Amino acid sequence: MGRWGTAALAALAVVATACSPGSAEPATSDAASTSATRTPRITDDSGRPPVTFDPCYDIPDDVMHAAGYDAGKKEVADMPMGTYTYLGCRYKGTVKIPGVLARYDLTLLSGNVSLDEQLAENPTGATPTTINGRPAAVRVDPDRSLTCSYLLQTSFGAVILNRLYHPDYPGGPPIEEWCTDFEELVSSIEPYVTD
Repeated sequence: MGRWGTAALAALAVVATACSPGSAEPATSDAASTSATRTPRITDDSGRPPVTFDPCYDIPDDVMHAAGYDAGKKEVADMPMGTYTYLGCRYKGTVKIPGVLARYDLTLLSGNVSLDEQLAENPTGATPTTINGRPAAVRVDPDRSLTCSYLLQTSFGAVILNRLYHPDYPGGPPIEEWCTDFEELVSSIEPYVTD
């Protein structure tokens, strides 16, 4: 299985782990957990760089609340894979538009697999872009229904932001609308992505 496929499985593992009883650890407050010298929660034996950005601890809760996500219920899931590592965090959206949007869910993965490796493994639906000057890609894969992903390049690998649209009506919006307003959130998170 390729790295992008593994990253997708890792995202699913975050969701599955987060939904399993007793498997997710609650994230602590920003003030108690943010530290410039904090060591990564997990590492691997690959020789790849350590993952220095933790999506559950390095993004202030007020940023996520302002974006319409319940940071008080964010869920942490570690995914050591032996040859690479992903730190994951899952947020449930709080914005509801009756008849249009039930909510958005957001999964962030911070891993030591490079952006170039991610895109080489699965270029489907990926378009190069930049976020606040940082090399990135936006991915809208028709095989991943109602999901929009941004991949941000880092010195240790990449940060992947996957947003899932839960419509409040049968079916869902057309593929052209899966990423609507998502770049604004990604741009607000990018300054906290440490290299």
